[in-house]
Amino acid sequence: MRVGIVILPDQRWSVAARRWRLAEEYGFDQAWTYDHIGWRDLVDGPWFDAVPTLTAAALVTSRIRLGTMVASPNFRHPVHFAREVTALDDVSGGRLTLGLGAGGISYDAAVLGRPALTPRQRVDRFGEFLGLLDELLRDGRADFAGEYYSAVDARSTPGCVQAPRAPFIVAANGPRAMRLAARHGQGWVTTGEKAEDLDGWWRSVAALAERFAAAEAGAGRRPGEIDRVLSLDAAPVFSLSSVDFFADAVGRASDLGFTDVVTHWPRESSWYAGSEAVVEKVASEVLPHLGRGPR
Repeated sequence: MRVGIVILPDQRWSVAARRWRLAEEYGFDQAWTYDHIGWRDLVDGPWFDAVPTLTAAALVTSRIRLGTMVASPNFRHPVHFAREVTALDDVSGGRLTLGLGAGGISYDAAVLGRPALTPRQRVDRFGEFLGLLDELLRDGRADFAGEYYSAVDARSTPGCVQAPRAPFIVAANGPRAMRLAARHGQGWVTTGEKAEDLDGWWRSVAALAERFAAAEAGAGRRPGEIDRVLSLDAAPVFSLSSVDFFADAVGRASDLGFTDVVTHWPRESSWYAGSEAVVEKVASEVLPHLGRGPR
């Protein structure tokens, strides 16, 4: 079981740099950040872009994997994003992991003034996004004409440090998105489904894990070939509310076949409100006892 932590891009770098350094020092396997133009009631800021944030994080760390949780087609184009990905992978020395999702209906989907898409259209767009980004990063060149994206002699030279490209961790809860995750992903990430109580949320996670196993088999992938990543903090209770609660959540995720869990760096108030002291205790009391391996 590997453990990642999300550090929201809601602090100036003079404050945030310490958190990224500590994530590595504490022994987390990955450090992630959100990729949004604005997020929920934090839209008025402070809020910073994911790409320069991860670039800065790469320069103050040396071992921990870094990534987006998750980038989406709401405002990213595969051609330009491929350039950002190759630069990030280079600066980090091959430590980049791309969390990718279809994009929701929140601020990111409206701020550019584009027409609202139906759930089916968002998945259709996501399929084009994944396919073109995958082709560019693997092959270094692509021509494409789709409903949502086009590319004319697009390039990604010199390509990623990692071969054949930086790994994709694809977010999916619905059947069509799961098929995309099984086709393109080195990992699948889920937040579970909305539930009023903790047990209900864990039941939804178990059901989604079973559905993804079917999608994985349908794509001809070997059982266990695709990493399974669970974002713990979509549950009704913050995973770092206590050390014991976090350890229990990790155990339950492992029992359901997940290879990775993701928590969030505690904030002073509002979303993911908690204490940094719990992070320190998790680092000393939980992380050293997990059997973890490289991605």
